[in-house]
Amino acid sequence: MTYSEECYYDSIIKSRILPSRLSETEKSVFSALSEIIRPWAGECLVDIKLSGSRAKGTATNLTSDMDIFISLSSKTSNSLKEIYNSCYARLRENINNVRKQNVSIGVTMNFLNGESINVDVVPAKRQSQYGNDHSLYKNKYDTWVKTNIDTHISQVVNSGRQYDIVALKIWRDLNKINFPSIYLECFALEYLKGKPLSHCTSNFYHLLNSIALNIEEKTIYDPANTNNILSDELTKSEKETLARYAANASFQSIFNILR
Repeated sequence: MTYSEECYYDSIIKSRILPSRLSETEKSVFSALSEIIRPWAGECLVDIKLSGSRAKGTATNLTSDMDIFISLSSKTSNSLKEIYNSCYARLRENINNVRKQNVSIGVTMNFLNGESINVDVVPAKRQSQYGNDHSLYKNKYDTWVKTNIDTHISQVVNSGRQYDIVALKIWRDLNKINFPSIYLECFALEYLKGKPLSHCTSNFYHLLNSIALNIEEKTIYDPANTNNILSDELTKSEKETLARYAANASFQSIFNILR
């Protein structure tokens, strides 16, 4: 790659990556949702905290989502399904645009200036009174899964691979490809082993080639729970589409891929 290509790649990432700190509007959203959630959770509430891409330093301005994680005590008597549906009902009572997703509840907060912020609210129950393992309800499959968002966050934050992951997310979002973030992050970390820590185009092209060649067969596990297979989140057809997009991009100039 030429110097100009590396500079362009670097400038695109820096222009798209979001700061880890929340804007004043985002802070107000977090505060407003917390005020709605606290009375609902009552004495069962352990914590309400930022999670997902913003907490990991891999969020981009191509999507405006925030992730808020609600930790409930292991002594909460309600089932996971009851918790999920009850949280959804509570949010619906106070906000117009609320929708059920898989493990999260999608909320859109609209403001008078025309700005809107999408938030994924994830209600979860601790598996014990100690540690950070949680059980989540999977609405899509009417089942549950164990995970640990602190493990997810620390794995990415401590990897030094945030820029590589952000570049892949930019490519995904520009092309409107279905590639769930946690799956994308774990796939990237798996295939960047042994690669230089500097955020360079060679790492990005390596990831594109790895997707093209391996996405359809490679099993990717949740680092917090090997029984949770992240690669099962995409269908065979969706993986084929992802592989095809990656193969096509791997032959293009970085100026065309991340335009």
